[in-house]
Formats: sequence, C-alpha cells, structure tokens
Amino acid sequence: MAISTKMTDFASRSSWIRKMFEEGGKLKAEFGAENVFDFSLGNPDLPPPPAFAENLQKIVTEDGPGSHSYMPNGGYPFVREAVAAQISKEQEVPVTGEEILMTCGAAGALNVVLKSILNPGEEVIILAPFFVEYNFYIDNQGGVAKIVKTTEDFNLDLAAIEAAISAKTKALIINSPNNPTGQIYPAADLAALGALLSRCEEKFGSSIFLLSDEPYRKIIFEEYQVPSIFKAYQNSVVVSSSSKDLSLPGERIGYIAIHPAISDKQELLSAMVLANRILGFVNAPALMQRVVATLQGVTVDTDIYTRRREVFCKILADAGLEFTPPKGAFYIFPKSPLEDDAAFVAHLQKYKILAVPGRGFGMPGYFRLAFCVEDGVIARSAPAFKEAMATLPGR
Repeated sequence: MAISTKMTDFASRSSWIRKMFEEGGKLKAEFGAENVFDFSLGNPDLPPPPAFAENLQKIVTEDGPGSHSYMPNGGYPFVREAVAAQISKEQEVPVTGEEILMTCGAAGALNVVLKSILNPGEEVIILAPFFVEYNFYIDNQGGVAKIVKTTEDFNLDLAAIEAAISAKTKALIINSPNNPTGQIYPAADLAALGALLSRCEEKFGSSIFLLSDEPYRKIIFEEYQVPSIFKAYQNSVVVSSSSKDLSLPGERIGYIAIHPAISDKQELLSAMVLANRILGFVNAPALMQRVVATLQGVTVDTDIYTRRREVFCKILADAGLEFTPPKGAFYIFPKSPLEDDAAFVAHLQKYKILAVPGRGFGMPGYFRLAFCVEDGVIARSAPAFKEAMATLPGR
C-alpha cells in the first residue's frame, strides 16, 4: 500500500463528516441545493464583521518594506500585546504579550502545545463527546488519548476524570462552549476540576496541564457566560482562533495564551516557539496577524445565531426529538430515536437532511446538527424532520 497503515486507520475514524459532506454534494446535484437541508458542517456562513474588510483594506494599502517578511516565530510583539489585553479581560487575570503566541488557528495551537509538553506514551484526557481530531493531534506528538465520558447533560464528571488520571497523565483538554453539544462548563465545576488537578499533581509529583480550546467563547446565548480557566487553575493554557467569532476559518489565525504563573514558564514558552517553527507553521500569517490586532473584542452578529437556535430548537421539539438546548457555539446534539445513530442519520438522508452521527464525536446514540446555515434552510427543514420522525421503523 502506498500510504501508511496509520493514515488508513485515521481516515476510517474521521470519515463521518467527510462522508456526510460527500453525500450532501450528491443530493444537491440530484435535487438542487435549495431542496437539501445540510446541517453537517461547522463552517460559519455569516460574513466577517464590517470592520474586518475596512481594516484589511487599510493595512494592505499601508504595506511597506518587510510587511510580509518573517517575524519572531511567536508573532509580532504588538499583535501579542493586543491579544493579551483582550485575554486579560476574558480570563480576569493580567496577561502580557510574553504569555501569547500567535498560531495557525486553534488546531495549530493545540499541536504546538502538545508537541511542547508530551513525552512518548504520556496520556491526554479528552472528554466525550469531543472534536474528533483531538485524537489525531495527540497521536501526532506521540501521546495517548484517554477518553472520559461527560455526564448525561454533557457536564464534567469529576469522579470519572479522577479515576482516569494516572502517573502518565500530562494534560486534559476541555472545549467550552463545546462542539458538538454547545455545553458551557460552570465556574464552580471548573474550580472543582482545578482543585482536583492540583491534588493529582501533588499525588503523582508531576505537572498536569489543563488545555482549554475556546474558538466558540464569544458565541453564547441567553445570559450564559464562559468562565475563566485561568482563575480556576494555574497550570492552564487557552488556545483559540478567529475562525468562528470573526468567521475567518480559511485564514488560519489563532493564538496560545498561557497562565502567567504556569509551571516552568520560560522553558514552556521557548519550547512552544520552537514547536511553532519545526511543525512547519514557522509563524502565523503576517497579514492576518496585523488585521486581528485591530479586531480584539469584535465579533460577527451573534444575534443571528441566537435567532437560528430558537427557531431550530422549536422545529426539533415539534418533530419529537429530545435534546438539551445549546448554551453556546452553533450546534445541537439530539438523542437518536434509533439505538443506531448512524442508521438514524441514514434515515434522515431519505428526507434530504444531512447530520453527523454522534459516534463521530465519541458519543454513539446522538447526532449533531450545525445551524451555521441560512435561516431559510432551517425554516424549510421543519416538514422534513416531522416526516422523518413519523416514518421511523416501528412507528
């Protein structure tokens, strides 16, 4: 075989989202895109805020010598300071540019952090349901993923996390607001998690890092807030990007923010700067760094996602589906009416509805719907969901 057996295995494990994308293409070609209800991809459809185009044009016009040259591998100092000021507000802990590294998206950020902290065979705990590529990022750096389920309402199961921690545990990844559930972990639970990790560090005589993946931090609903990780735990790291809150997924711009009192701070920073280079990123895109420095605190119009959430939740409830309304992000993660979530997703396809089985996120028995689509797609899907539920096998 021309490709590695590992990549063959990875391809089979990550195939669900790709498969649904391909199925969607076939349905749209056969029936017309306007007649297909594609909720499979978390690809933001909202345009970036107006300030993005304005500042982009200004920065391009002002281009001078060296504007597209290499810069320090951690990013432009003035960009890191701008991001640090925003992180200080969000985390309620003073952060300087020294604690920020600019990266190629949150995915690049996670790979940089994991490359910097993992020795071969060390374990990283991930919480199901989870973003499927966490498994691959951990494997990239020689680590071992250890999966722990969340509670029935997708909150932290502290007892299960404690049972999973061992002398080999190097990190725990959390994602709040969560993809695929939209859950936000409460401040009290994060404080309890921080205390638990501190006890385990003392027990095993090692550092355990809490990695918080936060690209959906600014997409929240009702009166919910995303609590500070830095206030909950000292050995914590935040990774994020502008993919969702600025609708810039294709620009691959993100950052790492480390707690200012994190263990072995200077060694960790040096390792991450080196990892940014040797993983092939070298540095985050120069143009996008300069643009996002001017957009700290700016977001897309999240009221649109709020409206879509309300409409979609009503459609799903009226159809008879069970789900927990998301507190953030732009996903809903209903229970599958059939024990086999892949079979139910295949049933939905008969009604031109595209979803992703929960098993793709480490949680069989559920399925994911992304509502980062035009309002009309959501509204027109109502009869299809009702008909799909009315024609389930056994009804």
